[in-house]
Amino acid sequence: MSNELLKASHPFTYAGNNDQQLPTAIRAAPAGLITAIRCSPLARPHNIILKRLFDITISLLVIVCLLSWLLPILALLIKLDSRGPVFFLQQRNKQKGGRFACIKLRTMVVNPEADTMTATFNDKRITALGNFLRISHLDELPQFLNVLWGDMSVIGPRPHMVAENIKYNILFNYYNDRHFVKPGITGLAQSLGYYGPAARLQEIEQKLKFDLYYINHWSLGMDIKIMMKTIVMIYNKKS
Repeated sequence: MSNELLKASHPFTYAGNNDQQLPTAIRAAPAGLITAIRCSPLARPHNIILKRLFDITISLLVIVCLLSWLLPILALLIKLDSRGPVFFLQQRNKQKGGRFACIKLRTMVVNPEADTMTATFNDKRITALGNFLRISHLDELPQFLNVLWGDMSVIGPRPHMVAENIKYNILFNYYNDRHFVKPGITGLAQSLGYYGPAARLQEIEQKLKFDLYYINHWSLGMDIKIMMKTIVMIYNKKS
């Protein structure tokens, strides 16, 4: 993996983003190479086993050491903050295009558009506590249960709403290549600053370039670097 991708001194942001801000390894690649899964290391059985062992180890550590005591506290705060369930279950696409119930802590008031309308900045549906959970990414912690159950991976392309996947697959004829691997709690794009709602199609394409680069160049070392870089990014964001 090119060290350029994980040594970026500043995260990429949406404001004013363009191809010149992309890592050279991605910017210089011909479109046909960017938009297709060639010979992914994750097509090899021993790498699949290695990645699964990594997922099980990390998810068990988080569940036992963090969720076991933090989840009851957050659940109580959510119930006190607004009416509705503690968890928000949303159908997302998993590996090979199947669907699973992605688990998140509820951050919005109960509303009929939760499964069809993406949250936006200053979204009035987001509760006061929900805003904190989103900024701190604590709302994503229950997804380690999805990882343990095998529907997700710690590292991989972020799963989008089914409605978004349908739309983007129409706009980008290579979009479904993301489903070659399990979706992740975080990914290469997120570790470099590409998180939150996208305002332009160009931003979706930029994320896609990172997702496909990750799939084509996966290694256990890359997963560890992405995980550590994500932790640092979240810490800096909170600070």
